[in-house]
Amino acid sequence: MNIFHNKDLAYLIFIGSIPLITFGYFLYFTGLINHLRNIEIIAWTTLIFSFLLYYSDKFKVEKKIEKDLKIKNIIIIGLFQVLALVPGVSRSGITITSGRFLNFSRFDSSKISFYLSIPALAGASCLGLKDIWNEGIELNNLILFSIFFSFIFSYFTIKFFLLYVKNFSLNYFVYYRIFLALILFTIIYS
Repeated sequence: MNIFHNKDLAYLIFIGSIPLITFGYFLYFTGLINHLRNIEIIAWTTLIFSFLLYYSDKFKVEKKIEKDLKIKNIIIIGLFQVLALVPGVSRSGITITSGRFLNFSRFDSSKISFYLSIPALAGASCLGLKDIWNEGIELNNLILFSIFFSFIFSYFTIKFFLLYVKNFSLNYFVYYRIFLALILFTIIYS
């Protein structure tokens, strides 16, 4: 299914992005986002959301993206995506987790997550470019090459990740997040 040839899917992705855009805009322009950025919050959210990912991956697969992705589901996933504004909460991880809670397969949950990443990353990129512009940093070839290669690597990452989730559980990501959280806790509390 191609998002650019499916108006219903494009509409759903737009609706699912509204909560993140709204809360993200508020946190960014009020400066509240800066109060969330500390290593302790990152450590705890990394650990807590690893358990949610593990638990969600046990849910039965009962829905298909083609026939079951409706406004109610996309709003729920979009509201979960707002949690990604808290450092340590992976945007793709939380949207895949919410898709699994709603009984979509790993593959379909990942596709939904990647579709929702388009407006999320576009918005973040616009804010980043705005900051570059405001700081008077010259938009040179290095920045343009970085944007280009970022797109290329993202494309291949998505492609191979979708192949991975068709055949394997999400447990490796759970283990990685627990391991990372333990390292952060060691740094914080030692």
